[in-house]
Amino acid sequence: MTESFLHYVWQHQMFLPGLTTTDGQPVVVLRAGEPNHDAGPDFFNARLRIGDVEWAGNVEVHIKSSDWNAHRHQHDAAYNNVVLHVVYQHDADVTLQNGKTMPTLELKTFLHPSLVANYDSLMAPAAGSDIPCGARVGEVPSFLMTSFFERLTVERIEAKSETVRRLLEESHGGWEQTCYWLLARYFGGKVNALPFELLAKATDQRLLARWSDNRQRLEALLMGQAGLLEGYYEDDYPRTLQADYEALRAGASLSPIGDYLWKFHRLRPSSFPTIRISQLADLLSRTKNLFATLLSMTDVKELERLFCCQAAPYWNTHYQFDQTAAKVSAKRMGRMQAHTLIINAWVPLLFVYGAEHGQQQYKEQALSLLAQIAAEDNAVIRRWQAVGVAPANAAQSQALLQLTNVYCSNRRCLECRIGYHLLKHQ
Repeated sequence: MTESFLHYVWQHQMFLPGLTTTDGQPVVVLRAGEPNHDAGPDFFNARLRIGDVEWAGNVEVHIKSSDWNAHRHQHDAAYNNVVLHVVYQHDADVTLQNGKTMPTLELKTFLHPSLVANYDSLMAPAAGSDIPCGARVGEVPSFLMTSFFERLTVERIEAKSETVRRLLEESHGGWEQTCYWLLARYFGGKVNALPFELLAKATDQRLLARWSDNRQRLEALLMGQAGLLEGYYEDDYPRTLQADYEALRAGASLSPIGDYLWKFHRLRPSSFPTIRISQLADLLSRTKNLFATLLSMTDVKELERLFCCQAAPYWNTHYQFDQTAAKVSAKRMGRMQAHTLIINAWVPLLFVYGAEHGQQQYKEQALSLLAQIAAEDNAVIRRWQAVGVAPANAAQSQALLQLTNVYCSNRRCLECRIGYHLLKHQ
């Protein structure tokens, strides 16, 4: 038994009828009160009828009555306006600061046994399960799941928007700059996100725009700024890039980031930083105004065509400079990688743009893009599929990721609509 559960029961009035105080006075809850998350009583501005008298005041909740004294509320004037002490177990009479005995409601006898059992099962699920409601989630009506998913999708986008807002602040409100930085960050995936962001910030977008019609120069600029053109190379291609970079460096103030930042270990070769930087150069070579171009696209197919970037021909036979690969293959971003950029970079940026400009259509467009993309396939989604919850699209798979990471993993079942439904229904 926890106080958070008792708070939940009181707030939602999930108890049996016929409430009485420990001295036999009938209790009618006219208003449970407003939850207080700061210091002081647990619920403010409650309205109750105790016996024949209607009371307006605060409610304090404890597991045991004696917790009142243990917390020294009897000496605290902040609790003088408490009109009812709600406890799971009554083990002691308690008083206010003025010595008046506090009316007490013992909830233990007014809780349906299945409510407590449902709560216990959510808090202590079967061994090896990280979905507390996995065994019963099939009992939840589909309309409730759908509406909850919609809220969770927005929650997840808003969580990702924190990165967007950070970059927007650093760029002093420059949307083109923020877009470039953000997309570069997600070109790096989880492992190389930071060095890609540092690379983007070290490479002036205006300089990139100046050379947008010369793809090789763009790659030379990015590879050089990444610190990957230092030293001696045998192949003609890296030597050509070195020469191009030195020419660019002579005409601009360029400072490379450290090559030690890049991680290759335990990455699939197609995700090596060298390949991704070449693909980023391809993207930047096809549009001078990246943000404006993306803003005009409302269809996922258009975005896929833009984001399915291809590395330069040299990389068909290489993953790193001077190291010939055993197999010849064009290093083109697949549709799944394009979807990753749309989901994690473009959708949050578009959503924030709509919010900042008070234009709801862009926020709706962001959600619409997620609905056009197939559901993601990862370990979390597969666990939900195993208990019968199959997302229809990326909007719903993003919702499940939010549900798992924020609610399920932290056992926040009392804040979850699914948990509420399963607790309430016997």
